[in-house]
Amino acid sequence: MCWVTVPELPEPAAPALRPRLIASDLDGTLLRDDKTVSPRTAAALAAATAAGIRIVFVTGRPARWMEVVSEHLHGEGVAICGNGAAVVDLRNGGQLIEVRPLPRENALAVVHALRTAAPGTTFAVERTIGIHQEPGYPPMTMDPAIEVAPVDKLLAEGDAYRGAPVLKLLAHHDTLDPDAFLALARETTGHWAESTRSSTSALLEISAPGVSKATTLALRCERAGIDPSRVVAFGDMPNDLEMLTWAGTGYAMANAHPAVLAATAHHTDSNENDGVAQAIERLLLLPT
Repeated sequence: MCWVTVPELPEPAAPALRPRLIASDLDGTLLRDDKTVSPRTAAALAAATAAGIRIVFVTGRPARWMEVVSEHLHGEGVAICGNGAAVVDLRNGGQLIEVRPLPRENALAVVHALRTAAPGTTFAVERTIGIHQEPGYPPMTMDPAIEVAPVDKLLAEGDAYRGAPVLKLLAHHDTLDPDAFLALARETTGHWAESTRSSTSALLEISAPGVSKATTLALRCERAGIDPSRVVAFGDMPNDLEMLTWAGTGYAMANAHPAVLAATAHHTDSNENDGVAQAIERLLLLPT
């Protein structure tokens, strides 16, 4: 995969007021490459919470992968997982507060369309109880599949999955360019689902129509009476784009995908260099 260099632009003016809410992606953004929270970032999160700013982690990860930030919960402990498909209470073991599922018929339509448009695509199904995958889908070393079977069976109705809605459909291709695969999916399946990506490989994350990090975050903010202008968001990959452009101030990491860098006015240092912490430290200097 070849990423072009995006020319550096003059940094626009910072927000005039301290934000009321900070929304941050995790992998490639808040977390270092070794999947840890640095001491500087942990201190910045604690200082922001002490200043009355809500912190919301907004990630493509499932709730069961959120232990990495469990010790850094200084506020209410609510996180948005699965690219907006689930809202979870991290203080209560990742209990689901809200689910925005992908309807079975939509998932099947996406499967059939992608198999026609991109032969060789394999699938996994992320449900509220865990992940299930086809035999040809790359093994999940961090999270072994509960069941391995053809995707049509994994999406079948029946007692085995009763009460366990689909959060995401995952589609993988061995040879396609990741961005080309995403463009193809959006062109051929946009009627039935939202497709995005956060991996460096050709791995798509597919949610229900209208479900994204941005839309679920917007719903949470609306209920809390927080205007988008008082939200600051951080991200690095295409699945963060809508959130970064919805927020009053969106920061792309220095290590972000070129499309993310091009679409955001504000940039910060890389995840390895505590870019989120650097920006939060500056934001805390603003008036309330």
